Parts: sequence; C-alpha cells; structure tokens
Amino acid sequence: MIESTITVAFYVSSAITLLILLLPSQYVPKHSTAQDDPDKPKTTVQILVLGDIGRSPRMQYHALSIAKGGAHAEIIGYHESEVHPDVSSSPGISIVALPPHPAYLQTSNKLLFMIFAPLKVLFQVVCIWWTLAYRTQPAKWLLIQNPPSIPTLAISSLTCFLRHTNLIIDWHNFGYSILALKLGDTHPLVRLSKWYEMRFGRYATAHLCVTTAMASVLKKEFLLEAPILPLHDRPANHFRPILYRDTRQEFLLSLPEAASVKPLIESGVLKVLVSSTSWTADEDFSLLIDALCRYSELAETTMPELPQVLAIITGKGPQKEMYLKQIANLEKEGKLKRVSIRTAWLSTDDYARLLASASLGVSLHMSSSGVDLPMKVVDMFGAGLPVVGWNRFEAWPELVTEGVNGRGFGSSDELVEELVELFGDDSKLEKLRAGAQKESSHRWDDEWDPVAGKLLGLV
Repeated sequence: MIESTITVAFYVSSAITLLILLLPSQYVPKHSTAQDDPDKPKTTVQILVLGDIGRSPRMQYHALSIAKGGAHAEIIGYHESEVHPDVSSSPGISIVALPPHPAYLQTSNKLLFMIFAPLKVLFQVVCIWWTLAYRTQPAKWLLIQNPPSIPTLAISSLTCFLRHTNLIIDWHNFGYSILALKLGDTHPLVRLSKWYEMRFGRYATAHLCVTTAMASVLKKEFLLEAPILPLHDRPANHFRPILYRDTRQEFLLSLPEAASVKPLIESGVLKVLVSSTSWTADEDFSLLIDALCRYSELAETTMPELPQVLAIITGKGPQKEMYLKQIANLEKEGKLKRVSIRTAWLSTDDYARLLASASLGVSLHMSSSGVDLPMKVVDMFGAGLPVVGWNRFEAWPELVTEGVNGRGFGSSDELVEELVELFGDDSKLEKLRAGAQKESSHRWDDEWDPVAGKLLGLV
C-alpha cells in the first residue's frame, strides 16, 4: 500500500513538474532607467491576424503606427501575399508566419464544411498556441483581429493569462454573423459561435472597433465591461489623390487591363469603374454584373450618349472563378458591348494609383452584422475617388455622406440609375470627386494616435 502511494505520488509530482516546466514564459515589466538605450523599443506589441497579413490593411496600419511610436510590432499571421512596403522595410516591425492549413480542409460544400471545420480549427489551435506560447517572446500587449473568432479568442485569452500579457481585441465585425451567411441565423453552430464570442470577449483588457454603432452593440448586447474605443478606419499615406487629369490618364494607359480601350482613354470619353471584392457571400457581385449589363443595353439602345465603361475588379476569393465564367458567357452573348470587365491583382502602390485615376468606385459590401464598414471605401476616399455603395445597413452614414462624397444603392436597378446619372453628367461626378478629395484629408494617424496610441502609452 505504501509503495503504491509512493508510486502515485511520484507520477503526480512528475506530471506537475513537467507541466510547470512546459508553461510559457511570462512577461516581466521592465522599469526604465537613465542608463537605458534610447534606441531600444519602448515595448513590444504582438498583432495576431488569422488570415493573410498582406490582405489585412488595418492590422498593417496598426503595426506601422506602433513602430512610429517607438515600440516594436510583431505581426503573427499567414504570409501569403505582398505586405505594405513600409511594413517590410521597417526595422521596428517583424513578421512571424503561421503555417498554412492543408488545402483539402477548405470547402464550400455545407456537408463537408461540418466535417472539415473542426479539423481546420484543431490545426489552427496547435499552430496559434505554439506560436503565441513558445515561438515568440512574451509581450506587454497582444492585439488580435476579430473575426475570425474561432479559435483566436480562446487561445489568445489563455495565452495572455499565462504570459501576463494585456489582450486587446480589434473588432472588425462579428464572427457569428459571417458564419450565419453560410449556415443561417438559427443554426446551432451560429448560436454557439455568438455565445463563444461574447464569453471570450470579456477577457480582454480593452476593445477597439471600427464604428460607433459596433461599440454600442458590444456594450449593450455583449455586455463587455472593459473600455470600448471606436477607431474608424482611415487611409494610409500611400493613398493620395492625383489632381492632374493627364497624370491619371498616363497611369491608366500603362495598365495591361486597359490595352483594348487605349484609344478611348486617350480621347477622354471612357469612364473607369473600380471595385475591390473578396469574392465572398457578403458581397453579391451579381449586383454589379447585372447593373453593367443593363447599362450596356441602355447605351446601345435608348441612351447612345452614355460613355463606354472599363470596369476593373481587384481582389481574390472563393467565388471568383464562378463569376469570371459568368462574365465570359455574357460577353459571348453580346450583353456587354459597351462595358469591358477586367480583373487585376496589383501591387500596393499600383492599387493606390488605380483608385486615384479611376472615375468611380463601387462597394458591394453588405455587412453581415450591419455595424461594420468596408475598408475599400476608406481607401477610395483616401485616393480622392467618389463611391457608390450598398447602403442598406446601420453604419453606412458613419462613412459616406450622401450626395457629398458618395451615393448609396439597395438594388441592381438603383445601381444602374446611379451609373447612368453620374457617367451621363460629368458635373455631378466631379462634385462627388471634390467631396471625396476633401474626405481624403482625414488620415489614419489622426484617428489612431488619440485612441490606440494613448491606450498603448505611445503618445
């Protein structure tokens, strides 16, 4: 009996010792002294993006502002595409790449999604936990992007507890509302996702969010007690208006996507429409296709004075190939005679120049929650580009002033009316451009410094 007790005690104590040894190291505050190296970073802020860093502009802007404030920013996420040039060149920013999940776990099939989703989450759990707890040194702050919330919120909350790190959640939208687009509002997984998001959201030290409307939901519905700070998206410095028409024309002529319409660009009669899309369910691209087909029909029949349109669509996403086939069929059927639709994937600088050179921007973002806003519109305003966008959600007025810098629509028919009116009357389009150029004066640093900069102690 005594020997058995000793054996059990040995194994228990060994397990406890192993557990203690395997616990991640903790953050220890360092008190500054007069002898401290002034070139050393004030602190380290980890930024977790469970997505492609290059396609997460807001989180890259956070990193740039953190580095500018004298701290070190460590971005953790998938390194799949080009990041902002200032991010890659900054000595105050480092990137820790997460390994991508196996391709076979990605599916649009609802039945397979139910099977593959848990496996994908398990893979992500291991990768995130290992990276946050062991691959990286403990930091004072961990800033995470939400959504995706599963498994980010749970792993980040546990890691911050063990490492004595302050957790900040940057709410771009709600994960459960995006999941509802695929499964429906009443699905048990959607309800579970909402509970999970509300529960783990309460472990954060502070919250940032993209709209005032979202801050209200987080406070009243999620019952979060930590500070909730609205931090509106603003454009980075590389988004700037191009004031001279000749300069805009010169850039458009350099684009391979514009090769077939160069004579129209040179004559100044072509209108260039730009839309950036993630090719997902919360952006119904068929709205734009239907509107462009109707516009082409009107220009061919009853309104021949309407100019020809070049529509350049940027972005990557799961529904892209489906829509490209649809566009090709419409072209064969002669339904896009006065409209040319081209897709492009541009460098950061070229994308900014495209926005500044185009005639009109289109946003198809429908907002699964009603309280988030499309970053693409912010970039368009930064480049002085007027916008027409889907406006049937609560937060839209926080971004666009109707009739001043943009216009809203709620159907394909309404979008056609806006295109016909604006492309058919240059004075109305130029009025919106003037409003967008005025809006471009509101920059990211002006918004970030008094909110996030103050929170992190960097200003």
